[in-house]
Amino acid sequence: MTVTIVTLASSQVKKVLLTFILISAIGIFAMAQDAIGIIEGLRFESDSEKELWEAGQKNPYLLFRAVQAERSLSDEKWDGLVSELDKKFNKKGTHLSVLRSIFEKSHQQLFKTYEQHSTFNDMLEEGKYDCVSASAALALLLERYGFVYKVVETDYHVFIVVNHEGKDIILESTLPIGGMITAPTEVIAYLEGYKADDSTQLKSLNQRLGAPKADLSDNAIFRKVNLTELAGLQYYNDAISYFNDQRFEKASTQLNKALKLYNSERIEGLKALAEEQANLLASN
Repeated sequence: MTVTIVTLASSQVKKVLLTFILISAIGIFAMAQDAIGIIEGLRFESDSEKELWEAGQKNPYLLFRAVQAERSLSDEKWDGLVSELDKKFNKKGTHLSVLRSIFEKSHQQLFKTYEQHSTFNDMLEEGKYDCVSASAALALLLERYGFVYKVVETDYHVFIVVNHEGKDIILESTLPIGGMITAPTEVIAYLEGYKADDSTQLKSLNQRLGAPKADLSDNAIFRKVNLTELAGLQYYNDAISYFNDQRFEKASTQLNKALKLYNSERIEGLKALAEEQANLLASN
């Protein structure tokens, strides 16, 4: 009788173990399928880009490094800046002086020369930056040090709003002097200049996100984007360069990746236009 009980108990344990193994296997398979789904149908320029893209799904810094990743990459400047800011943060925490250091030190060490359509890698290697790559750097640092912030996408520009002790502060990355706007009246005026009208349509799909615009009328886009979506906008900017050079297939390749990161109407619209132009060229 005792032997029978032990045998039954052993059989039940085996069933439990088999069930656990089966569930685990299903879970691992599902995760693998998800990972395959992320890169399915996408074309990468190099192994470096593909590796950075995959690792970047968990680490946005690497996702920003994926665009134009053909050359050898160095993290020396980034690591040096982070090391310096870490020391400041360890003493002060999320203090206004730390926020100011993030803005000023980024300009001193990373943002050397404004150039429209400069990738994150251009910024780290050559000091060239635009509003997308510079805002990405600032947002990554704000995330690291626990500041409350949002990245704002507009028609042709990206900027950051930090909420510090209940007050909004603008970080305008393209202005090394005066780009950290703290006065409440100036913050309100800045934001009002970019507020969108729901009845307005985006005028141009193939104009890059770049410097602050001079014309403060007829805005179509004013929305918060996360770091992954901002990386999508960097791919979008890269695609525009190819599109304007009439390299429409290359533009479509970059836009496919942009759409995976950010399901945006402007990216979808330019992708459709690039594919249409590519077909027209092929038929001639």
